[in-house]
Amino acid sequence: MPTFFVASQAIVPPTVRITGPLLRHLRQSLRLQPGETLTVTDDRGTRYCAEIVEITSEALTGRILETTPAPATKSPSIILAQSLLKGEKMDWVIQKATELGVDRIVPTLATHSVVRPRAERIEHQRTRWQRIALEAAQQSERWSMPVIDEPVAISELLARSKSATSKIVLAERSGGTSLTTVPLPGIGEELWLLIGPEGGWDDAELGQVLQNGYTAVTLGTRILRAETAAIATISVLQSRLGGLE
Repeated sequence: MPTFFVASQAIVPPTVRITGPLLRHLRQSLRLQPGETLTVTDDRGTRYCAEIVEITSEALTGRILETTPAPATKSPSIILAQSLLKGEKMDWVIQKATELGVDRIVPTLATHSVVRPRAERIEHQRTRWQRIALEAAQQSERWSMPVIDEPVAISELLARSKSATSKIVLAERSGGTSLTTVPLPGIGEELWLLIGPEGGWDDAELGQVLQNGYTAVTLGTRILRAETAAIATISVLQSRLGGLE
């Protein structure tokens, strides 16, 4: 069973008390019963294994059996700036990037982005993406959830990442540095990864990105779909950083 994220207020040793939507999921979908165990992780990065003592329509009460602190950070934070993709493709990238350990996802509006979100739908969409990330983080037993930002223009993205020392952009046919050899940051630092849209980068736009300190990298001679490129790139980075060990 996956871990479930709870607010730190739900933990009052030696008990855990769960209410709200998570209670409904555990009670109605998973049909958990007293005597069974579940694992929860709070927003301070501590994980608890608890035995269910009582579960009603009002609350689940569990007795904490084991407490485990979050492991020490061993790699930099990966921030994925993903140019907006159509429909389920964006959902898929958010889900898989979360499973692979990305710490933050910044949906980005590129010149050739097919999707242009309406202002009145942005918060609804971001909430939906955050829910997808939550479910993926729980399923993959992560210790924390990634943050999902609202969509931003390239100019805003460049402003946000201005002070970062490690910034790479995936650029097909660029003759850029191989992703397998590009220098990577150390523990506790940030690595910004910018992935383009289905239609590829506009030349002027890519030039602006490179002028702002991003290094063009390549995955080789194959031209991958945007969603494939994102997950392939994160996988290579995590392999090099030890995140898949």
